Amino acid sequence: MDKKDPYTVATARDRLLPMVAQAAADLDALPDNACPHDEAIAVVTLHPEFLAKSYFPGALLRELKLETVGSRPVVVKPEKTTRTKERGAEPSTQLFVAGPRKAFRTWSAELAKWTEGSPGAEDLTKVESFTAFPPKDKLKTIPEESQRLLLEVALHATAGANYILQDFRAYAGWLGAEADFERRFYAGGLCFLPVRADSDTLTELAKFSFLRVARPMPRIRVLQPVVRSWSRPEAFRVELPEEEAVDPQLRVAVFDGGIAADSHLAPWVASHDAAGVGEANEDYLEHGAAVTSALLFGPLGKNRNTERPYVKVDHYRVLDEKTGEDEDLYDVLKRIKTVMQSEKYSFMNLSIGPDEPIDDDDIHGWTAVIDELLSEGDVLASIAVGNGGDRPLMYNRIQVPADCVNGLSVGSADVQGEGWRRAVYSSVGPGRSPGVVKPDLLAFGGSEREPFWVLDEGEADVQVRPEAGTSFASPSTLRLATGIRAHFGSLLGPLAIKALLVHCTETGGERHETGWGRTPATLEDFVLCPDGTARIVYQGELTPGQYLRARVPLPTEQLTGMVTIRATLCYATKVDSNHPGNYTRAGVDIVFRPHSKKFDRKAKDPSNPATDTFFQLKEFSTEKELRRDAHKWETTLHREKAKRGSSLHETAFDIHYNAREESAATNRADKVRYALVISVISKNEPNLYDQVVRAFPTQIRPLQPVVQIPVRTRAQ
Repeated sequence: MDKKDPYTVATARDRLLPMVAQAAADLDALPDNACPHDEAIAVVTLHPEFLAKSYFPGALLRELKLETVGSRPVVVKPEKTTRTKERGAEPSTQLFVAGPRKAFRTWSAELAKWTEGSPGAEDLTKVESFTAFPPKDKLKTIPEESQRLLLEVALHATAGANYILQDFRAYAGWLGAEADFERRFYAGGLCFLPVRADSDTLTELAKFSFLRVARPMPRIRVLQPVVRSWSRPEAFRVELPEEEAVDPQLRVAVFDGGIAADSHLAPWVASHDAAGVGEANEDYLEHGAAVTSALLFGPLGKNRNTERPYVKVDHYRVLDEKTGEDEDLYDVLKRIKTVMQSEKYSFMNLSIGPDEPIDDDDIHGWTAVIDELLSEGDVLASIAVGNGGDRPLMYNRIQVPADCVNGLSVGSADVQGEGWRRAVYSSVGPGRSPGVVKPDLLAFGGSEREPFWVLDEGEADVQVRPEAGTSFASPSTLRLATGIRAHFGSLLGPLAIKALLVHCTETGGERHETGWGRTPATLEDFVLCPDGTARIVYQGELTPGQYLRARVPLPTEQLTGMVTIRATLCYATKVDSNHPGNYTRAGVDIVFRPHSKKFDRKAKDPSNPATDTFFQLKEFSTEKELRRDAHKWETTLHREKAKRGSSLHETAFDIHYNAREESAATNRADKVRYALVISVISKNEPNLYDQVVRAFPTQIRPLQPVVQIPVRTRAQ
């Protein structure tokens, strides 16, 4: 059945006539030198009922000879809807469309003549409003006092659009601003660069037609002194292991403040100075050593043997004595990008980044670059969410680049044992949509109640010092990930390990504070199935449009009583940094079919078993502003559901991979890597794992350890 439109073509035309006329006039009023090749950008706000990628107004834009260069999420109350029940403001999308100013003038002059038969006219019904891109909307958090500022500016420009950059250089210089093109970098359809300008000229600067956003340049964040004001408990000595790493061939990249030449960590760490880095800073060396200590050993304990490291570390010093100066933010990112593009790592840790909470409307350059580096799914990056959790509302949100959809963002829990909660300093979510469940998880990061003990590099003998921060929760989590890899070898890829980390979390607290939950503290929780539990891991590639059926591991005999099914899906995707609301190019529909012999004759395809809810939208819709289909584009899905054993038979998940590019449907999508972890939990069947293995003798291959790693329980 055809979709009913809120407006007829005639009504939509008449509504848009004054809007298009005003937009054309506003664009004509821009300075000529602010419009490269006499081109400008306007904003198309879609009606909330036309959010799906299949409703993209492509025919209209082709007729007008306009090109979509970006988009952003927005909340709008439409003038009219097809729904009988009155609604308030609803989530929608604004498209940024670029073209010659003449094209806008021509449309303004000819729109009144359009009829239902005019090319592109059908798409008019999808448009709620049309405006020029107001300069004031491009400026973010600009201080009121008059001063010269260093800005981070993003332009709608690709590496091939030199005319836009050349004209911006001239326009900025005309206003007395200095654009640093030596430090520019590209991510998706955006070009990021530092610009120095007087604050009273910023409104004029924002009139440059291809300028997307300008905001004060944040400083790099390193160790914020969380623990400094607390009472310092007495330090103690520890004995370091004498053995080499469990898997000395597996190396992890750490990007931080460096490692001293005489470090106690030297047997397991290779220290590198990233290209272009200056002289070392003592405070940053201390931070780098503490982060590396957490990755190698986790939180150290008194009267407890220090565990043998699972892997070796390549520590890249990307911070130097100039770190903290404004321009250095881009230099640090360039050093990280250069290493990751030239070396092959399966694991990396970032406990540094801009001291900047995320923005829902625009993607930061750090996030865009890191997400691109991780888009193939062959690297697991653990990223600290930052220590701004006790700041005022909105400034306490996770910090860039912890909003990466392809990374694993880690916050801090305050204690290791029972009664844990989010550490007060740990930055909170929600993240952007997609990527709304952030942090992904919590791990112990230290608190005044219980410090995180790390090696004290300032002591001649091997002593420890108390710390606290997400800087330590992140590498401690990555340590568990590398332990899983060392235990099973290459049988499990980075995405499967990421899925396991999320899958085994212990829930607690609010979703925006704790993400999916707190990760277990010991390797045993990941590599062993508890009694009454069977766990299966699927991993591979999805093809666009493909349907994949993943069987849930059930024994041949019917289970009795209540059975819990837990499932976690992770996949990697390319991203569009100029489309924050449509950031991920890959999305999945997951259908849960609990019983293969029960059918819904009213379904579109009655030959398939009946479906039941599992991954539900409410898991992600924490705010009304979130799109109704947002969960389809999330790169991490996790949930569990209890069902009666009698209602389960040949149970399966059907996975369908959708693709989009720059807010629209596409037929050019690549395959994507995925991992799906499913657990079946039945208290009535302590030998469930063995029963499942017997039920699938050829389909399921038990994971065999490559090396035996002694596991330590919490009681030890």
